[in-house]
Amino acid sequence: MKVFKENTPLKENDVFVILDSCNNGFDYPIHNHPEIEINLILGTSGHRVVGDSSEAFIGSDLVILGPYLHHKWYGDEEDINPNVNYRVITIQFDPSQFNMKFLTKDSFGGVVSMFNESLKGIQFYGETFNKAAQLMLEMTETTGFENVILFLRLLDILSKSNESRFLSSVAFMNNQSLPTDHRIQIAFNHIFAHYTDPNFKMSQVSLELKLSESAFSHFFFKYAHRSYSDFLIDLRLGHACKLLISTDKTIGEISFSSGFNNLANFNRLFKKYRNATPISFRKKYFMEAEHFKWDEQRTPWQFVPDKNNNGEVVKPNVYSTKILHV
Repeated sequence: MKVFKENTPLKENDVFVILDSCNNGFDYPIHNHPEIEINLILGTSGHRVVGDSSEAFIGSDLVILGPYLHHKWYGDEEDINPNVNYRVITIQFDPSQFNMKFLTKDSFGGVVSMFNESLKGIQFYGETFNKAAQLMLEMTETTGFENVILFLRLLDILSKSNESRFLSSVAFMNNQSLPTDHRIQIAFNHIFAHYTDPNFKMSQVSLELKLSESAFSHFFFKYAHRSYSDFLIDLRLGHACKLLISTDKTIGEISFSSGFNNLANFNRLFKKYRNATPISFRKKYFMEAEHFKWDEQRTPWQFVPDKNNNGEVVKPNVYSTKILHV
């Protein structure tokens, strides 16, 4: 199974890069990259894939994506009016630059937390969308340090927003964003270490915390805001989605490798929570990637399969969209 990596145009001395595209379509495979990405779509509808999330967007969309999170937008051909322009503005940046001492101050705590949470993908809506879209449009017409100020304002608006929702499951999220309470950290660490074992039981976690199963169940719900069983199912299904996306393992192998000891139960739960069978999920997500020809893409070597990316890939001198380095 091919997983495509995007070679973004970000340069070593860039704070961020803006890709501004009008009426350019969505002709690229499902892919990922090590940079954080903020993606704004204006004036068209379609379908969005982020991690193991797959859903429609209507008229516009605003999402932040963490490093190495699979994603793709599909345009709705019936909705695209040739007489009406649509626009896609993408901001990409290296999150490691926020490790500098100045940016680890308390004032940036919310931004850093958002970066951790972006590993699941976050969609923004409402007034947050309006403010962020206005800023991103302004950023396409601004240069230099003034644009850096606008970028920091954008991050501030997004990190403080209550008008947002996660897109992908917990299995696509890095453990860095786990709660900081010591006991719940122990619980999460134990679950993440053993959840792929089909014989793993809640009693093993409760024993680690020296709690009865009933007490642990209440304790876990208080911090995770969902039941232990729902969390475990979500975690296992997310892992299964990863294997469906990144390997050629059989459905039976993936079921067992993800912690399910019953194939029928795995298929039932997958259908219930992912609205598709494991087979149709794999086929739907990667039909295009399997037939995608890198040598026919608009920007040669922008997307390459990971297994062929053993050395440094030369980035193109010219991209098919307007690019602003800041």
